[in-house]
Amino acid sequence: DLLKHNPRLNKRWGNLEKKEKKLGARDRNLRENDYHFLHKMIHKYLAVLEEIPAEGFVTMEEVHFCERFLELCVDLQAQLPTRRFFNTLLLDSQLLVYSTQSNLYQREQEGHLFFQLLNMVRFYTKFEIDDLEGTALDETDMLTAHYDQVLNLQKQCFAHFPELEELALANISQVDNRDSLMTYLKCLNNKRLHDLAAHLHLLEPHGEVKYKSSFILEVLVSHHEKRISQMDEINSMPLYPTEEVLWDENIVPNEYFSGEGCLALPKLNLQFLTLHDYLLRNFNLFRLETMYEIRQDVEDAVLRLSPFIASDQSTQFSGWARMALPIAKFAIVEVAKPHVGESHPSRVRADVTINIDIRNKISTEWDSLRKHDVCFLLTIDALSTSPRYSPKKPFLEQVRLRNIRGCEVEGYLDEDGRVVMEGFEKPKYKNKMRTVRVYLDVNQYQADMEKTIKGGYDVYETFSVIMRRKPKENNFKAVLETIRDMMNTECVVPSWLHDIFLGYGDPSNAHYSNMPDNTKTIDFNDTFLNSDHLMETFIGYEIKCDVGPEKQVKPFKITFSDKAANIEVVPYTRLNPGPYPYNKPKENVVKFTPTQVEAIKAGCNPGLTMVVGPPGTGKTDVAVQIINNIYHNFPHQRTLIVTHSNQALNQLFQKIMGLDIDERHLLRLGHGEEGLGTDKDFSKYGRVNYILAHRLELLEEVGRLQQSLGVSGEVTYTCETAGYFNLYQIKSRWEEFKRQLKKQGGAEGGNGPGDVKEYFPFHVYFSNAPQPVFKGESFEEDLDVAEGCYRHIQRIFGELEEFRAFELMRSGLDRANYLLVKEAKIIAMTCTHAALTRRNLVKLGFRYDNILMEEAAQILEIETFIPLLLQEPEDGHNRLKRVVLIGDHHQLPPVIKNMAFQKYSNMEQSLFTRFIRLGVPAIELDKQGRSRESLANLYNWRYKKLGNLPHVLESPEYLTANPGFTFDFQLINVEDFNGVGESEPNPYFYQNLSEAEYVVAVYMYMRLLGYPGEKITILTTYNGQKHLIRDVVKQRCGDNPVFGFPNTITTVDRYQGSQNDYILLSLVRTKAVGHLRDVRRLIVAMSRARLGLYVFARVGVFANCYELTPAFNQLLLHPTDLHLCPDELFPTNRKAGDLPPKGRIIKNMPEMSKFVYDFYYDVIERLMKEQERDEARLKAEQKQQKKEIEKPAEEDAEVAEKNMKEMLSQPFLSFDQPTDIHDDSESDEEDDQGAESGRAIKIIALPQGDPQEFEPFPHVKYEEENLEGSKKQDEETSDLQSSVSDMTISKVEKEKGVMEVVEGASDSQVIKDTDSKNTKDTDSKNTKDTDSQDSIDSNKDEDDNFGPSLDELMS
Repeated sequence: DLLKHNPRLNKRWGNLEKKEKKLGARDRNLRENDYHFLHKMIHKYLAVLEEIPAEGFVTMEEVHFCERFLELCVDLQAQLPTRRFFNTLLLDSQLLVYSTQSNLYQREQEGHLFFQLLNMVRFYTKFEIDDLEGTALDETDMLTAHYDQVLNLQKQCFAHFPELEELALANISQVDNRDSLMTYLKCLNNKRLHDLAAHLHLLEPHGEVKYKSSFILEVLVSHHEKRISQMDEINSMPLYPTEEVLWDENIVPNEYFSGEGCLALPKLNLQFLTLHDYLLRNFNLFRLETMYEIRQDVEDAVLRLSPFIASDQSTQFSGWARMALPIAKFAIVEVAKPHVGESHPSRVRADVTINIDIRNKISTEWDSLRKHDVCFLLTIDALSTSPRYSPKKPFLEQVRLRNIRGCEVEGYLDEDGRVVMEGFEKPKYKNKMRTVRVYLDVNQYQADMEKTIKGGYDVYETFSVIMRRKPKENNFKAVLETIRDMMNTECVVPSWLHDIFLGYGDPSNAHYSNMPDNTKTIDFNDTFLNSDHLMETFIGYEIKCDVGPEKQVKPFKITFSDKAANIEVVPYTRLNPGPYPYNKPKENVVKFTPTQVEAIKAGCNPGLTMVVGPPGTGKTDVAVQIINNIYHNFPHQRTLIVTHSNQALNQLFQKIMGLDIDERHLLRLGHGEEGLGTDKDFSKYGRVNYILAHRLELLEEVGRLQQSLGVSGEVTYTCETAGYFNLYQIKSRWEEFKRQLKKQGGAEGGNGPGDVKEYFPFHVYFSNAPQPVFKGESFEEDLDVAEGCYRHIQRIFGELEEFRAFELMRSGLDRANYLLVKEAKIIAMTCTHAALTRRNLVKLGFRYDNILMEEAAQILEIETFIPLLLQEPEDGHNRLKRVVLIGDHHQLPPVIKNMAFQKYSNMEQSLFTRFIRLGVPAIELDKQGRSRESLANLYNWRYKKLGNLPHVLESPEYLTANPGFTFDFQLINVEDFNGVGESEPNPYFYQNLSEAEYVVAVYMYMRLLGYPGEKITILTTYNGQKHLIRDVVKQRCGDNPVFGFPNTITTVDRYQGSQNDYILLSLVRTKAVGHLRDVRRLIVAMSRARLGLYVFARVGVFANCYELTPAFNQLLLHPTDLHLCPDELFPTNRKAGDLPPKGRIIKNMPEMSKFVYDFYYDVIERLMKEQERDEARLKAEQKQQKKEIEKPAEEDAEVAEKNMKEMLSQPFLSFDQPTDIHDDSESDEEDDQGAESGRAIKIIALPQGDPQEFEPFPHVKYEEENLEGSKKQDEETSDLQSSVSDMTISKVEKEKGVMEVVEGASDSQVIKDTDSKNTKDTDSKNTKDTDSQDSIDSNKDEDDNFGPSLDELMS
């Protein structure tokens, strides 16, 4: 039947048979095994399935075999190349019917996973696709195919089965459901049923009947019943998880997944059947991953609440949870009627009353619940009278979570029962009782009510707890709705990307060289710094340039040949933008490498551009230059920028602001803009305010222009009146100016040098420009300046014309939307923001032509796909012209918390990585400029040919050694402390106290040498260790400004995309390698440091790991004991690679801690001696100043009179003549700078015990008197040498262990002795923070804190 309806397939089958006949017997036997492999596998599966009994014992090996075979069937059905033949084989074998009627299918416990896998096979067997053509079928196509099948059944019944005449003549809608078909067909006996199935080509014809009637009946019914629409199923699916799904290990596995068994989960393979299949798999996986995270949050909150059975057998709570509160009252307040054509309610609302009489901070968080926040309603039943719970035991063994339902917050109710709208002032409540109105999931409510009608209990009368989640983790519902919306609409991917996206066809088809409309000539704008840079870039090319070397100046336009390595270079001169300095465009200063230029060239061309950027290779610079070139080459096109994180988006945006892009065309959407580091607001409303303010500035310029021309009337009232002024006054004068020049030139046989200046009509307006505007040396030069002036004027009117729409619209929302849709040319957002706002963007008619994604290898597949479809198709086509993906698949992938989803479902595979695996052409950047060469060797082995930029080999900071350390990098072995290595206080919460103390001790040592704190970052591979190190740093350094805090303490995963000069890395594990075995995490860890990397680990564990061998072989080139040279200060003159004259070897963590403790007091002793010298010098200066003040005033008057006479005796002295007058205030200002922000610190060292009873670090207690108001003192102690000169120690009492240090004191300051200081402890503690710009000398109100001022001493 299949060959009959497919002539092309029938022809190929015939050719295959002819080839078979030509084969020899041996080759034919080999082919037979290949041809019958799957057929034999199906029969083996059916045989094993038949052996499983309905009850009693069953071997799990048989069950696992059946499960694995169904998993294979799903994989074969889910990819088009195998589906084309396997689906026919599957249908012909009636595997689904056999499996449905098997005993294993009926066994609830052993067959649970089997049941779920069989549903997946059934789903893909009936998937909406033409198996042979590979085209997607819509609902109409599927309905037509179904009607054809039922019509064929009716024809066969009418022709051969008179007893089924009623079926043959019935309306199709009456016979295409299971119940009707069963009713009609059960009148036939076994033989007649088989004959009917044979006529329909569902079973083999004639012969002995070997099937049961129930089997044949199921074959007929399953083939002809109406298939439930997939979209109807998805639209009726609740988006919130329930208790039935959350703890189903087959659907939402636990944290640990061994990979030994199979799961009923979709997989993100390299290929997909259709876009609908792609979206559906991602929808299900994203939903399940969210469920796993919700399950963790629920378990944590419930265990913290500590439910127990009270004496009245009710469930009470003895604990408290930050994210959950008991419900005082719950009530359904509205169930709205269904919409037309729907069965579920259109809206269900409920009121939840809670008591927030808890800690102020937590009650404020609950009061901050906003509209659209998602909460969960829980029904909890305690299982014990004891409120003690353990996080290490299974959750369901300790607590019975009867129900969980999701809800969406509408808002809090006021005292009158009305919802408090966002943006309005919150009402004042009389007590701590709050009622929040929520929306319930209508689909879930419908299902629950149907169960209640059938005799079940009412779920909505049982809720006892409401739980919230962190806002950043709680946007899953909006993302799921976005994906569902995309499945309900026509998704159109650009035609040139469609096949590659699904994983078929030639991977290079979307490369710009294969695109029909690729750009031959590109204006590279400021990409090249000069002609030499261009020549170095295109080495090996034949370069043609029609101008001489002296005229080969940037910018350049380059025309590329299709085949040969020939380029034509055309230098050109930019049009004069105007006479003002700010008219000069900003220019790129980065000297791009040849590979980077190729990436920029590819990005400017239409098609798909893939750029692989190893660490430090300038991915962001390349991205910014691509955006800049597109902006100038295609000024009418709009570009969308998408990144994974706000940090990356801000870094990209800051560099964009540094290029020649008009800021009115820039727009940044979403939160996180405060990290931009600029006072400009690039949000929607910030840009609207900028445009309105800039409009007023431009109208003022128009007014000045009007005044300069002597034109009367009101022309600056609106942009429209300004446009009329331009049309009737400015352009007419310019035309008259050109006519005069032409007339003058014709009369005199050419224009003279002064003609432009004579006839130029806007002299008065440009009188505030740098003079002279016209030099009068050359007519052509002056004419160019005049045209530049005119362009400046027309630019003003052009911008005002763009701003006319903002005058007409009165609401801020309308203006913001117009800015987004029309005005902005470069729009930036995170992938999460794109997913959350897609519905609104499409509704507004958002349009864009190009998309650039940075950090693409860190973005989930679906979060990469959504930004491609933020606009409606135009005439059935997607208008995207360029897709630029920039990332590094050798670094960390997207974060997936559940190991099963990460590995089994391959959810961690980004679209960028999938394209790389498919063989899509990619440009790999090959020069890094971050790390010194020795550090780059730790990770460059992972890349093809990663070299170094010249500045890494030549810059002084890279050629200088790390002060205080013998080596640039080192692997330091850390043994157990007190017999303990790694610890695990909670599951997967790994800590290592020995490494934490060691790392912090090295950090303190670096600070004592003068390393700036902002140049040091502490990294670790586990969250538990991160928190431990933060605690240790806070305890050891937090209150002491000599140490302060490092730049960052975080995990390796969180630090991807960032860098710092010096990295201290703790690997934590001492029993197993852990997740550092993932080479991608290793690459990130090794590539964060620029100048120094010091790794603390158990060497024996990591050095023997095969995956880590390339990096650890490099690390083991140096000793594993820490080598220091404490005599060096930061910075040092020692060259990198040179060994210090003397050093010290640290064997273990206790030795390092004791060394740092002693070294700290050595530094204090050195500062004391410096203090004595400073005091002596200060006394001498004071004595000398006193003598100078006591000089007779008469002597000063005589000197002044003498100086006046000398000045009057110089007749040619003018105001422009420089005079050599010494300003005595300079030295005072320098002293003031050293005392800008003072900080008094009192350090109390407790007595030490027996050295043998050594603790991780001697107990040191720090008491801080903060005179500046900042916890971070990195800048204050960034240089120990300057600290020595700026720090004054008044007195040290070693006997009592008391030291008083005043930091930031200048030479002109005197510190009071200890006794006088003690009398004013209370006053000094209450002193307010002083402004950093005020010096202590000039701020007399602060003198009491620092001792007498210089004026007081002198008096």
